[in-house]
Amino acid sequence: MNSTRTFTLDDLRRILLEGAGAEEGVDLDGDILDTEFKELGYESLALLETGGRIEREYDITLDDATLTDSVTPRLLVAAVNEHITAAADVAA
Repeated sequence: MNSTRTFTLDDLRRILLEGAGAEEGVDLDGDILDTEFKELGYESLALLETGGRIEREYDITLDDATLTDSVTPRLLVAAVNEHITAAADVAA
């Protein structure tokens, strides 16, 4: 089960690219941790798709507020890991 896995920036990059691709001129391999998603070319619809992919892959549920409040990759990675930890605690 994926509930004990850690969600990383590399996981987020992969899921963003799988779901929405990359905006021309945006280097997701660079230091993007604190760059807002809108600056990276990802609007709310792309983030909802990303959230759905994360939920399926990590068997967690992210509410809309988590996705809208997590305006940078750093915030989203932290929020996803909190959900993974909470799901693992419930399953234990």
